[in-house]
Amino acid sequence: MPSIPPPLLIRDYRAFWAARFFATIAGMMMVIVIGWQVYDIARATRRVDDAAFLLGLIGLAQFLPLFCLALVVGVIADRMDRRHIARAAVALELGCAGVLAWASFGGVASMAALFTVAALLGVGRAFQGPSMAALAPNLVPRELLPQAIALNSISWQSGAVLGPPLGAFLYAVSPLAAYGAATIAFAITLICLMIIRPVPRPAPATISPWRSLVEGVAYVRHNRVLLGAISLDLFAVLLGGATAMLPVYARDVLHVGVEGLGPLRAAPSAGAVLVAVLLASRPLKRRVGPVMFGSVAVFGLATVVFGLSTSYPLSLAALFVLGAADAVSVFVRGSLIQLHTADDMRGRVSSVSGLFISASNELGEMESGLAARYLGAVPSVVAGGIGAVLVTILWAWRFPQLRLADRFDDQKPA
Repeated sequence: MPSIPPPLLIRDYRAFWAARFFATIAGMMMVIVIGWQVYDIARATRRVDDAAFLLGLIGLAQFLPLFCLALVVGVIADRMDRRHIARAAVALELGCAGVLAWASFGGVASMAALFTVAALLGVGRAFQGPSMAALAPNLVPRELLPQAIALNSISWQSGAVLGPPLGAFLYAVSPLAAYGAATIAFAITLICLMIIRPVPRPAPATISPWRSLVEGVAYVRHNRVLLGAISLDLFAVLLGGATAMLPVYARDVLHVGVEGLGPLRAAPSAGAVLVAVLLASRPLKRRVGPVMFGSVAVFGLATVVFGLSTSYPLSLAALFVLGAADAVSVFVRGSLIQLHTADDMRGRVSSVSGLFISASNELGEMESGLAARYLGAVPSVVAGGIGAVLVTILWAWRFPQLRLADRFDDQKPA
């Protein structure tokens, strides 16, 4: 019988793990339903390419608050109790889901309401991401941190597997059912965060918030391993963001409707869960840098296969491989970031990392929508996958410190 991973024996970490799980389910349900509703409403009066562009604008609506707030939140996360910040962020997300549930009860949510809630969800995520990322290392001993990061990935990816099909199925019943379930999941997340007991906090800052923020950016800029890992994810996912176009593929390329959209959105996370389970039971020990670059290249190639596919099973398989490759990259990047960063800098470094990740995801949706508007959805996805492979080759040359990174044990805070 398999033993329980040591981090899960820690009470507060179990509560944190559950909070990430339910927050991911709720967040992914919101993503899938808002994206489908926007595209569905737009297709009633617009061509495919114009409707795809509105999907990109949804990504932009979520990115702008993250861009404006992410670095400031990092400073706050290094000065205040990270639990309180995460709780407030989840409470905002809970309110967003509740508003759309109420709007759906009175009829179909309007396009304006969907864009407004998307922007507010961006505000919530701007606060939730850095605070929870900085909180996790305070809940486990340092020697358990790589294993805890793998378990964090399992909680996130498991929620990302369950959230999209659940959201799509409930939306097929009624939008109220989907938004109501997301509201309940956010409420459970908030309860789990309330359970976590006080954690050690960094020593009080003796410098101004502005200088503190600048130091966080400078810390990443001068650390070639951190800068390479974070920026590689930014440009690879920015170019290869196929998931933004999934409503287009579900409705107008593969012709599987909202019921088929859920499995498409869950397939990358299913691949990521498999990899996360393997990494939690058998952590990566050697050649972590080359493994990260190889996984990003596979991510780009799988994106190309998905973009060209007109077969639903092949598309699911390509997205599964895409998610598995991305999970390896996420694991290596997350471990390097936490192990290369001192605790009093984790909030700021996590916020910088979160800003890059947000840019790669939400701004990547904007890039995908814009490319689809002028190139078409299929050519934009294929070109993005090719671009991700080219970025991998360029970054392997530009960041030899990351390419040559061997063991996690060798990584120390700068």
